Amino acid sequence: MVQGRFGGTGAAFNLGEMTVTRCSVRLADGAVGHAWVQGRDKGHAVRAAVVDALMQTGSAAEVADRILAPLAAEAQAERARRTQKAAETKVEFFTMVRGEDQ
Repeated sequence: MVQGRFGGTGAAFNLGEMTVTRCSVRLADGAVGHAWVQGRDKGHAVRAAVVDALMQTGSAAEVADRILAPLAAEAQAERARRTQKAAETKVEFFTMVRGEDQ
């Protein structure tokens, strides 16, 4: 069940249901990773769980540089694209002074 809040600070209310795919993996070295992803993409859940497990090993810095940093950059670029698209539709309102308002 997905919950929402009015204005981000109000009391929680049930917004609706969402499908979630869970995955837990154990790597050969014993590291365990868990992931929960929106939707029914099993491959996405497995990849996320493997990354979670790898982040608990000595390879964490390499995983962060080679996998997480590009994903973060891609997410930032998408955010910037959406912001730019929204900015293109922005309307500037102004009020002209009428004679009787002076």
